[in-house]
Amino acid sequence: MTNYINPTDAAAIALFSKGIEGEIVMLNMIKFKEVADYSEFPQLAPDKKVSGEQAYQTYMQHTQPFLAESGGEVIFMGTAAEYFIGPEDQSWDLVFLVKQQSLQHFMAFATNEDYLAGIGHRTAAVEDSRLLAIIPK
Repeated sequence: MTNYINPTDAAAIALFSKGIEGEIVMLNMIKFKEVADYSEFPQLAPDKKVSGEQAYQTYMQHTQPFLAESGGEVIFMGTAAEYFIGPEDQSWDLVFLVKQQSLQHFMAFATNEDYLAGIGHRTAAVEDSRLLAIIPK
């Protein structure tokens, strides 16, 4: 099984080449590691081991000010149940929707150096994820 943690250059090019104007909503689906792995970001590691969920909470606390500064907001967050329609062998721990004013605002958020300084908490926390751009009708 392939796990997805970060976007590829090809995915970014495809998304931005669509010429999407106006608001966009990002569907986030997250599967946590049982124990957060800070091996790639030892400077961010807490003094004791934490769960992936705890590391992700730290990431979200770090992220909130930068998201708000870019005009973004979490409009829904919840714990995922089992699929009613979907693969039986796939599940998610957390799902949430983030609304951004535009793809340009999203990109300003996603490339903010101060935000990126804490991205290691996400990397340490996440076993698998999906991020789907949704264009409101």
